[in-house]
Amino acid sequence: MSLPFRDRRDAGRQLASNLGTYKNKDDVIVLALPRGGVPVAYEVSKELGAPLDVFVVRKLGVPGHEELAMGAIASGGVLVVNESIVRSLGISRTIIDRVAAREQEELAAREREYRGGHSMPDVRGRTVILVDDGLATGSTMRAAITAVRKQHPACVIVAVPVAAPTTCDELSREVDQILCLETPEPFYAVGSWYENFSQTSTEEIRELLEQAREHAGALRL
Repeated sequence: MSLPFRDRRDAGRQLASNLGTYKNKDDVIVLALPRGGVPVAYEVSKELGAPLDVFVVRKLGVPGHEELAMGAIASGGVLVVNESIVRSLGISRTIIDRVAAREQEELAAREREYRGGHSMPDVRGRTVILVDDGLATGSTMRAAITAVRKQHPACVIVAVPVAAPTTCDELSREVDQILCLETPEPFYAVGSWYENFSQTSTEEIRELLEQAREHAGALRL
């Protein structure tokens, strides 16, 4: 059985071919969830003629039960709190702030790694296309959606090559549009649908972001 995607770049090209409505629109920006979302988003941004950047999300784990998220922080200084978890466990604001401060240091380090000296773009009033290489539970993408919404974009679109059917359906209620090219059942894992699903390096992320900036600059000339 042949798999639907050769690699992330191929997946990005297939995604882009389904996003033609947004091609050459001045208000569109593509935000990739690193690491794996960047090669996918690069191809989308190139085809659409839209700027590309990363949107880093860090989960805030409950102390002692770090796999359970009590919230998340994201690029642009956004804090999202899962109020139901916080209330049910009686977590104080002091604990949230302490965990958030620790994760903020890690987020800032990742952003320096990926973005270099470039600042986070302003998404207010813009059409934001959030891209990842796939969705399993969708928890990271859900945090990204909530965080982007807090920055008052005009429209939020999620675009992924492959997703668990239930996750794609659930997230469709939280965004203006969602594009999941493949929703296989049973799902297994994101990497199961790629011939090559090797890890994306920091160097590759930086190189792709720089190429995208150069391409966007050339389009403005």
